[in-house]
Amino acid sequence: MRVLVRQVGGGLGEAVVGAVVAALVAAIGLTAMSAVQWPAFNSSNVTRALTTVGQAGAAVLLVLAIVLIRMHRWPWVAKVLSWAGISAFVTVTLGMPLAATKLYLFGISVDQEFRTEYLTRLTDTAALHDMTYADIPAYYPAGWFWIGGRVANLLGLAGWETFKPYAIVSLAMASVLALVLWSKLIRWDWAVAVAATTTAVMVAFASPEAYSAVLVILFAPAMVLAWGALYRPAEFGAARSAGEPRTAGGWGAAIGAGAFLGLSAMFYTLFFVVAVFTVVLMGLVSWATLWWQQREIAVHQPRAPRLGVFRLLWPILLRLIVMGVIAAILALIVWGPYLAKVLTGHLPESNTALHYLPESGSRLAFPMFDFSEPLLGALCLLGTLWLVVRAASSRRAQALGISVVAIYLWSLASMLVTAAGTTGLSFRLEPILQVLLAAAGAFGFVEGARAIYQAVDEPRRFRAATGVVAVLGALAFTQSIPGILNAEITTAYTDTDGNGVRADKRSPSAVSYYGRIDATLTEQTGRPRDRTVLLTADTSFLSYYPYFGFQALTSHYANPLADFPARAAEIKRWSELKSPAELIDALNHSPWRAPDAFLFRRSGENYTLRLAEDVYPNDPNVRRYTVEFPGTLFADPQFRITDIGPFTLVVRR
Repeated sequence: MRVLVRQVGGGLGEAVVGAVVAALVAAIGLTAMSAVQWPAFNSSNVTRALTTVGQAGAAVLLVLAIVLIRMHRWPWVAKVLSWAGISAFVTVTLGMPLAATKLYLFGISVDQEFRTEYLTRLTDTAALHDMTYADIPAYYPAGWFWIGGRVANLLGLAGWETFKPYAIVSLAMASVLALVLWSKLIRWDWAVAVAATTTAVMVAFASPEAYSAVLVILFAPAMVLAWGALYRPAEFGAARSAGEPRTAGGWGAAIGAGAFLGLSAMFYTLFFVVAVFTVVLMGLVSWATLWWQQREIAVHQPRAPRLGVFRLLWPILLRLIVMGVIAAILALIVWGPYLAKVLTGHLPESNTALHYLPESGSRLAFPMFDFSEPLLGALCLLGTLWLVVRAASSRRAQALGISVVAIYLWSLASMLVTAAGTTGLSFRLEPILQVLLAAAGAFGFVEGARAIYQAVDEPRRFRAATGVVAVLGALAFTQSIPGILNAEITTAYTDTDGNGVRADKRSPSAVSYYGRIDATLTEQTGRPRDRTVLLTADTSFLSYYPYFGFQALTSHYANPLADFPARAAEIKRWSELKSPAELIDALNHSPWRAPDAFLFRRSGENYTLRLAEDVYPNDPNVRRYTVEFPGTLFADPQFRITDIGPFTLVVRR
């Protein structure tokens, strides 16, 4: 027990200190960047050049940390330098290209719209409300958004304005936490190299979806930790030698793996399910391997004692149960209100969250043969070779290899269930696969270089030459990251922010009228935003202001409890009514809390809403259609009509 407490306590303490260092480095860096008027990324190469300089500076910090570690000098200085280097890299690689805009990657477009809406909702309230609908608990895991909302509330900032700095700071902290976790599993200098490699890949391919990227960077070391808890052949073999250090018997690893599963459940449902699948697969592989090893021993040592199937399985099963209990406790923090609502009421069969199959989801991803990014492809190919060569002798290779196999099995299952009318969203797992193979590639490079060094009689300058090649290769890849994220960065400059400004200094979109709409709404309703339900097709308005919506952007992001299809049918029915009296009566008898206001676009004498419906299995999976409300439906004193730019705001008195 003492060993367990020391392991867990020491790891947690170091994680907290590392996270604080990362947060400080990121906050200072972002504050410094915001103090200068930079040109837009999509119209100048200045910020791209400064990003490269910053990446080189971060690389210097990491190299210094590795040198100090290998010299066994000033260990805590080396740790702080490594934490600062990793967090500085994340901050400059994302922060500098976005320095001239208040928006994060993808702006308020595509999926970033509902993510910003969620952050805005949880900035307005600490309760786990649904991002759009009134009187419904949250369905999408609120963990990342709740923390960001509390940070925004504490700083007195709007949710949309907090999104960019919070996303970057959280990615910097997660990357440092991954480094700390790696350092508990492997030697520290290797941990710095592997963490730096996987962080670069995560930033390049996972950072647009920040709330899942914090799990992407932690997935590889967490699975190595889980394998260490589940596969413990020493418990069934020879006794521990007298000189061997005492361990906690895998229980520290089990607690850590359970914590990661719980964190996944709080942040991102798909990754949680995939992580559980991977851990269970590890348990099965561990049991099968131990059983096979026992058979082999029996062949060569017939008199050796043999353990029964249950005796082999029970320690593995017990650790899986402990992981599951920890994960369940953490998961209930965010899932509790929703599950309570489901268990005490009726759940409409309108969940289409899995109804999406892009072209990338219809094939297996092979990043080791994708040379559109040649350095990443070469690294993943090296990682694949290392996984195969070291599968029998390295626990790290075993853990990463099983994780890679789990991703491919999930992908195949996801494609198979398309025949049943759904998917497993396997395309969203590609960043995890890339990071797993990149981690393996880093191990392959280090071990391969050491093998060559020994094979050529250990020339004096070989290690230095290997280090130079590694650093230059890393810089060559990292400086291409802004190019990889070019579309996402450009959208952050071309979208109009909550202040009605486009960061590229061009004419803003209709979003620039949102401020006037908000002021008019609060004045005419006479109540706080979170007590008003608004029906609009311009749902990005809800990303900037915490009004509740009557209908979500699409059914794929709608809470199943809201019954998206039935609401859409009701909106269509309202538009076909013949008089204001009929509309008022329909609103008064709505199955759900009726809109207090409508935000339309004008079309002649009519008012329009451009809505969406699920058309899966088609790709795109959404069909847009327009619903027109005759202007005469609101010709009644109960409705107050205000034209604001291209919008018409109708408020019920």
